[in-house]
Amino acid sequence: MSAVETGSTSTWFQRFLLPGFALKAVIIGGGYATGRELAEYFVPSGPWGGLAAMLLATVIWSVVAALTFALALKLGAYDYRSFFKGLLGPAWVAFEIAYIIFVVLILAVFGAAAGAIGAATFGWPEALGSVLLAVSIVAVTAWGTGAVEQMFKYVSFLLYAVYGLFLVLALASFGGLIGQGFANAPPPSGNWMAGGLTYASYNIVGAVVILPVLRHLRSQREAVVAGLIAGPLSMLPAILFFVAMMAFYPAIGTETLPSDFLLRQMTVPGFHVLFQVMIFAALLESGAGSVHAINERISGAIESRGRPPLTAGARALIGAVILAGCMFVAGEIGLVDLIASGYRFLAWLFLVVFVVPLITIGTWRLLRRPSLAPMETLP
Repeated sequence: MSAVETGSTSTWFQRFLLPGFALKAVIIGGGYATGRELAEYFVPSGPWGGLAAMLLATVIWSVVAALTFALALKLGAYDYRSFFKGLLGPAWVAFEIAYIIFVVLILAVFGAAAGAIGAATFGWPEALGSVLLAVSIVAVTAWGTGAVEQMFKYVSFLLYAVYGLFLVLALASFGGLIGQGFANAPPPSGNWMAGGLTYASYNIVGAVVILPVLRHLRSQREAVVAGLIAGPLSMLPAILFFVAMMAFYPAIGTETLPSDFLLRQMTVPGFHVLFQVMIFAALLESGAGSVHAINERISGAIESRGRPPLTAGARALIGAVILAGCMFVAGEIGLVDLIASGYRFLAWLFLVVFVVPLITIGTWRLLRRPSLAPMETLP
């Protein structure tokens, strides 16, 4: 299927905003939505250093997403297996191994976050929140790309609205402390660049995870524009959250759930529940995006052999097996240790198997003439 055929009836939203919403969906996850990742990678650099690191990560996301989207369109590759066969040739398996490690780790983080949120908000046993998230992910991914895209769209609207209201309430409740935090902070110094590079590196794999939604794109120009927009769309909620966190810098860096700590300072009980529901929705879209990428990879391999695509039942079964094997790893390791140790390992892994090959081989293939054949024609 060509890019023209897939994008001929697409809307402006599907071409320019949906990829950014989808990238944000994969990136946000448990650590971002609860503030734990922000505390790990940006708070140590202080208010201004943290913002500088976030802007650096945004630029990296935009550039890598633009290159990824443009190359995917040129290759006609709308799942990660096809994309990396076109980028790396026989070495494409290296990315799949890295991606499996990524999925195990992030689903464990999501399970830990869902369990912690359920326990902190409703007093549930931690296992109950994890099970509820797993069932929700399976239900969404069973119905394929269309259902996943609709989830990205509506959860994104909820998320931006709640984070905007979060900053308004933070300014009303402790805005003076936020101002003091920035006014008294020194200019960026130390390891802010390392924090931004690390955070950008392990998250940018989302640009490949969301390849199924790129079928709406119609030209290289649209692919590049959508990629450049995707970086700011993905980072905006984090910046709003980080600004609120600076009211309690540096102590907030030690909080397991910075979101829960800040919500307690606001003393708006109804909003506390709404925010936790939003975090659960963010976990859902991140987990669903990651599992859906595996479903699309398997379905694409099956279809390339002349067989029909995966049914809803098969997608649900694959999702259930993946989640059963991953999410409860968190119970043994814990949210803070998973984010602090595992994510740094992933950052180096994806730099080697994705970012460096994309910037070098991928750029060369984008500039090479004539255009490469779509992946569907490859054996």
